[in-house]
Amino acid sequence: MKKLFRSKMRFVLIPIIAVAFIFLVGFLVMHLWNYTLPALFGVGAINIWQAIALFLLCKILFGFGGGGPKRGGAPWRRKAMARKFGQMSEEDRERMRAYMRSRSHCWEDMVDIPEKKVDGDDIQ
Repeated sequence: MKKLFRSKMRFVLIPIIAVAFIFLVGFLVMHLWNYTLPALFGVGAINIWQAIALFLLCKILFGFGGGGPKRGGAPWRRKAMARKFGQMSEEDRERMRAYMRSRSHCWEDMVDIPEKKVDGDDIQ
C-alpha cells in the first residue's frame, strides 16, 4: 500500500477513489432522504446531484470533522491557547481551571471560583 502512494499512480487512483467516495456518500444521502423525508414531511424526492450538493452544504456549514473534544480543536487555536495559558500567573491558572471545571461538570456541586483581588477589593 505504501508503494502505491509513492508511485505516480497516486495521481490517478486518489482522485478516482475520492470521486467514488463522494458518489457513495451522495447515494447514501439520496436514499436516506428519499426513504424518510417524503413519508414524514411530504417533501419531494431528490436525485444524486442534489444529494451531493446537500452533503457538501452540510460539510461547509457544520465542519469537516477536524478538531473536536478529543483533538483539542484546530492546531492554530491550540497553540494560541497554550501561549495564552503559559503567560498566566499560577493564581490565574488555578482560577481558570476552577472555572472550566465548574462549567464542564455542571451535574456536580459548583466549585467556588476565587475572585480576582485588586488592592484588597473583590471584583464582583
